Amino acid sequence: MPSETTTRGRAGRFPPWLVKRIPSGDEAGRVRRLVAELGLATVCSGAHCPNQVECFARGTATFMILGDRCTRSCRFCAVTKGDAGPLRDDEPEAVAEACARLALRHVVITSVTRDDLPDGGAGHFARTIRAVRSRLPQAAIEVLVPDFRGDTAAIDAVLDAGPDVFNHNIETVPRLYAEVRPEADYRRSLDVLAYARRVGRGLMTKSGLMVGLGERDEEVSAVLRDLRGAGCDLLTIGQYLAPSPSHWPVARFVEPERFKAWEEEARSLGFAAASAGPFVRSSYEAEGVYQRGACHG
Repeated sequence: MPSETTTRGRAGRFPPWLVKRIPSGDEAGRVRRLVAELGLATVCSGAHCPNQVECFARGTATFMILGDRCTRSCRFCAVTKGDAGPLRDDEPEAVAEACARLALRHVVITSVTRDDLPDGGAGHFARTIRAVRSRLPQAAIEVLVPDFRGDTAAIDAVLDAGPDVFNHNIETVPRLYAEVRPEADYRRSLDVLAYARRVGRGLMTKSGLMVGLGERDEEVSAVLRDLRGAGCDLLTIGQYLAPSPSHWPVARFVEPERFKAWEEEARSLGFAAASAGPFVRSSYEAEGVYQRGACHG
């Protein structure tokens, strides 16, 4: 294994490759004002993404539907936990309005997990996809969905709305699930991706994982093989950064060379496109990953 810097994730101890310049300009402020005006949530803000200002400055955002509170308690995630409350009936139209005003060519829609809803929010996802499609018929639509507790009827509802990319994150290696993702199940997540790949008409499936949670390199490689076995087309791998001292601690900072090696490994396994790097996230530069995958296909 290559040498790596270990840390508890405290501020001021980041290695040099995790120093990120914040872009200047008015576009980021415009995106923030638009999101606030329409009363929308973004995973960019909710999950404390380190790429938030960069993406906003490029005039894009990842919209988070079904509320801003999650019914699960994953220990790596900054999204607020608790009672999510009722669904907002006009949220699909508000998301479509935001996408139209931003003139997005690639729309990414994600959500909190809503285990309190009978369909896990799948119907709301479908309404949002259709609302965006009606306003931006030429845009590619990518959804980053929860596991819907493995309910194939819920997955069908999302697929029937016709997204171009069906993304569901595997997040970490199976050994860490019980502690890091106690309400999730590794095999169930693989089954969700495999089902979407088998049933979806002409779409691409995508998944991502974080490193730095305590996994071993060989475990990451095993996850990549499992994802390809499930027919996953697109892959992202990024560095985990603890949102606060109360979240799961960072076990290591993975060096950029290791990320490049995983990208090469993914290509050798047959992924249509892979993006791996310290700041890579599921929806970061999603349009480019999708286009590379489409060209490969």
